[in-house]
Amino acid sequence: MTFDEAWAHARDVEGWLTEAQARRLFAAATLAGAGGRVVEIGSFRGRSAIVLAGAGIEVICIDPHAGSDRGPQEIAADADRGSADHEAFHANLARAGVADRVRHVRAFSDVALEQVPGPVDVLFVDGAHRFGPARADLVHWGDRVRAGGRMLVHDAWSSIGVTLALLTTTVFGRRWRYVGRAGSLAEFVREDAGGAGNALRQLRELPWFARNVVVKALILTRRRRGPWPC
Repeated sequence: MTFDEAWAHARDVEGWLTEAQARRLFAAATLAGAGGRVVEIGSFRGRSAIVLAGAGIEVICIDPHAGSDRGPQEIAADADRGSADHEAFHANLARAGVADRVRHVRAFSDVALEQVPGPVDVLFVDGAHRFGPARADLVHWGDRVRAGGRMLVHDAWSSIGVTLALLTTTVFGRRWRYVGRAGSLAEFVREDAGGAGNALRQLRELPWFARNVVVKALILTRRRRGPWPC
C-alpha cells in the first residue's frame, strides 16, 4: 500500500494526526522493512494505526480503551466512551483492510510491557499526556527500541506533560538523536547523540511550545476559536 492509499483510508477516521505527521510515520515504518515491528502507544480510533499498518509492517497497538486521556477535558475513565472507541477502532481497521497486520493489546502501557516482549523497530508514543505516564513511556518503552530504530512522539512541544517528559529524557540524554518534527510530532533515532548540538536543536522548539500552550489556554477559556494545536 502506498502512503496515499493508506491516508485515503485514515484521513476520515476521528483523530488529531495531520497528513504531514502521517507521512512521517509511514516513512519510519517503511524504513523498518517488512520484517520490522512497530509499537504504538495510544491508538484511539485507529487513524495512525491504519497509516503504520499500511506500510506493510506488523503493528502492535497498545490502548486500554478505557475512555480516559482522550483530550484536555476527557481525562477520567468512562466505560461507555471506551467501548465506543474500541468498536470504532476495530471497525476502522477492518474497513481499511489492515486488521490482519495489527495486534491490539487492550491494556495500559505499563501493564503491556509484560505482554509485549522483544525489541521494537519503531515506537510511536501518543498515550497519556500527563508527565508521569508520558515519561514512563519514553523511558521504559524507549528501552525496547533497537539501536538505529526510531521513536516518534505526538504532542511533543505542544503538551506541557509531554514536553516536560522530553526535557527530562531526550534533551540532555545521549541515546536519542533529534531528527525534527512535523507539527507536534517529534522524531528521534536511537543512537549516540552526545554533544550540545542535539540538546540545542530540541531547546529551539520551546518558543513554539510556548505559543501552543497559549493557544490552548485561549481555546479552553473560549477566548479564541480555531483548531487545536497538533
